[in-house]
Amino acid sequence: MRVLVSDDQVDVLEAIRLLLKGAGHQTEVVESPNAALAAAGRGGFDLVLMDMNYSRDTTSGDEGLDLLEKLLSNDGMLPVIVMTAWSSVDLAVEAMRRGAADFIQKPWDNARLLATIEKQADRSKERKKSKSEMDIARHVQQRLLPQHAQTMQTIAYGGRCLPAREVGGDYYDFLELGPGRLGAMLADVSGKGVAGALLTASLQASFRSQLELGVRHPRALLTSVNKLFHESTPAEYFATMFFAEYRDQGRELRYINCGHPAAILLRATGRVERLEATALPIGIFATLKCEEKSLALGPGDVVLVFSDGVLEAGIESGADFGEQRLIAAAQAGPRGDVDGMLDHIMSEVLRFSPGVQGDDVTIVGLSVR
Repeated sequence: MRVLVSDDQVDVLEAIRLLLKGAGHQTEVVESPNAALAAAGRGGFDLVLMDMNYSRDTTSGDEGLDLLEKLLSNDGMLPVIVMTAWSSVDLAVEAMRRGAADFIQKPWDNARLLATIEKQADRSKERKKSKSEMDIARHVQQRLLPQHAQTMQTIAYGGRCLPAREVGGDYYDFLELGPGRLGAMLADVSGKGVAGALLTASLQASFRSQLELGVRHPRALLTSVNKLFHESTPAEYFATMFFAEYRDQGRELRYINCGHPAAILLRATGRVERLEATALPIGIFATLKCEEKSLALGPGDVVLVFSDGVLEAGIESGADFGEQRLIAAAQAGPRGDVDGMLDHIMSEVLRFSPGVQGDDVTIVGLSVR
């Protein structure tokens, strides 16, 4: 293990260097915050052990807190252990509150210092391993989203997805059902993180494997997908889903809503219609009973399908984004430009609920021309 040690006392640095060398660790020692930042910037360290007080400011710990903040802003995965005097427990607590992994009091016990370093190094390895796994899962999840789709004569369409974590449980897709026919779907799996991504991949595989059935009978497609999903997932998991088939000829939209939030149809006249649930969520029962509904669309009409994360954005702060704000954002966006409208809606959601989202935020738009 390679450890960066920062302290303004040369005898302390030498003592720690010899202790860590005897335990089989490599060290680089520095005597100032600036030198510590420069060394950390070069990378290659598994852990930082740093003093909180330096010769320019020997009592307040402000230099140490500033160094800690800069180290963590450069690499949030790097464990930092701080060292304080026996009389500076409050400073150690503040350092822990700001992200330090642990603290050691001076004068230290050699056995405790080594044990603390080993413990934090092991935790760091686990975090890095988990991050690597999440990176792989995120890459897989992004590949699940539609990369290319056919061009339709009478409709433009698009989708946006912002996972609550590195990977999420929302999934949307566009399916080619034949000349002039487009399948559009949005599903919300009951799970987040890696578990949600795996279930999402299972759901997509079920859809893609049954696509020929959907070309002939969309309702039969969902019935078959439900059976496959029910058989391949634990009983406690399910997925809400909105599935629609759009036909250029006649500008007809056929849809099945499996327990999903009602999609919104914004008519060119200004009237708002809601496409409510017509079936239970996917995967709850082995057999799915669903009703397919159809309606005629006209130029200027817009259909918005979204996950509950859109409506519930900001709920952690006491107020959610809600349907009315969604409708207002869509109406304020560029009409006839589905990508511009979706970007505007997403920016409004994030403006209303800044920071980390509590749930995946996903929306699909169909704009008739």
